[in-house]
Amino acid sequence: MAGRADRGPHHPTPDGDRWAAQLLDHLRPGARDPRRVVTWLAQAVQASVCLRAADGTLLAGTRIPLDAGLVADVTTGRISAAAVQDGDRHLRLVAVRAPDPRPAAAGLLAVARATPFDRRAAETVTHTAGVVELLLRERELTTAGRRLRRAAADLRLAILQLLMVEDTVSARRVAAGLWPGLLDTDSACVYIVEGHPAERDGLADDCVDVTHGQALVVRCPAMDGHVIVLSPSPATGEALRTLVDGRPGTFLGGSVRQSLAQTATAYGQAVSALAVAHFRPDQAAVYAERTHPARLMDPTALRAWSCAVLRPLDDLPHHTRAELLATTRLGLEFTAVSAAKVLGVSRNTVRARMDRVETLLGADFSDLTVRAVAHLALNTEAARTEDLAGAARQSAPVRLGDLLAGPALRAWAQDLLDRLVRDGRDLRGTLRAWIAADGNAERAAQDLGVHAQTVREHVRGAEPVLERQLLASGTDLYEVVLAHLVLGDLTAPVLLRANQGQPDSPVHR
Repeated sequence: MAGRADRGPHHPTPDGDRWAAQLLDHLRPGARDPRRVVTWLAQAVQASVCLRAADGTLLAGTRIPLDAGLVADVTTGRISAAAVQDGDRHLRLVAVRAPDPRPAAAGLLAVARATPFDRRAAETVTHTAGVVELLLRERELTTAGRRLRRAAADLRLAILQLLMVEDTVSARRVAAGLWPGLLDTDSACVYIVEGHPAERDGLADDCVDVTHGQALVVRCPAMDGHVIVLSPSPATGEALRTLVDGRPGTFLGGSVRQSLAQTATAYGQAVSALAVAHFRPDQAAVYAERTHPARLMDPTALRAWSCAVLRPLDDLPHHTRAELLATTRLGLEFTAVSAAKVLGVSRNTVRARMDRVETLLGADFSDLTVRAVAHLALNTEAARTEDLAGAARQSAPVRLGDLLAGPALRAWAQDLLDRLVRDGRDLRGTLRAWIAADGNAERAAQDLGVHAQTVREHVRGAEPVLERQLLASGTDLYEVVLAHLVLGDLTAPVLLRANQGQPDSPVHR
């Protein structure tokens, strides 16, 4: 092998040949591909071209046998380029540096041809190496940017998941480093923007833009078309309304303001509002603060009752207890699969945690009335303060029947279910049988002597009358179940069969 090694960078001036314009053309957006540049170089200088990574991986072109020592000299920086003759081959080797200076070696652009390199060919190789280096730098920076965006998205999801299980302290710690001040608040609203799943990434970016970085924007892990936005700023709702206004197939649902510890409740409200938004001309809706049954109950008695119901969990470590309660709340509000996606755990984990709560409470979550009553206890627990909780634990025992016996609560239940009577069909009777059958249309149909499809149609027809979603598990359905319990249309469930100290246990009946 004979030749000359270039011991320093060599930057010849282009002579204005057409090749320079063709090379620069590869820097246009949409044409930036190192493989295309290598193919062009091979044609321009009538040679074989090889582009190798620092580890020797072939990135583009055809592999060329090269002297290992010469390659090491160029790629390690001892020399920046080399021009050699190896038998009947004429070679040009140029180092292609990576943007990160830490690697010990650089990539390599090697060109081999049968005839010597004239000035034009040599300049073409040198300048092409510079273009390839720029394109590789861009590719690596783009890849790094994509990794950073993915990491940021994962962190936003982690923050939301911490808030969902009421771990506000950890959520604030995670958020403080990247989004200072975002969670320096006691309360916030949750919004859900729904669009086509294929367009969700762009929709999420738009949500970030219109909220000016003052919101936690998360791609929903449970629903492919949903973007979740949590923000303490009052201006966020109007900004998101502007985003969806006149945008076909895009809808917005928002919660009322909730404490950060009740993010899961706010999320459920946003889901309910989103369902309403589909029927609004402006494609947006905020959760309506209607009268909830819990607000018509004596607050001290309600807290005393919920504390007694959940007392079997009090001996657990604080973190374990909070984890079980938060998971069960989500599992009752949504499906186990959706709760698992929101929490970032497997559905088996969700079911295992709910099974453990079932065992501790002596409850049967396959019973719809039990789920409704447990949902009431869990939401009361989530909303309580430590002072009120202490007072509630010192209160006299309260039975569920006493809790549901108030005149205001009875008037609310009567007004709600009387709406069903105005329909010519027996919606109220069908709905009662469907709830008694734990939401199973086939079983309810057998009890009523009708077709299962009739049951489904009646339940579906009751939804707009009651202004509540019934076919999906959640607050709406449980409120309707409680209304039936208040009026005695359904038998109150027995909780805590294994806990004889609880007022609703069989021993106290």
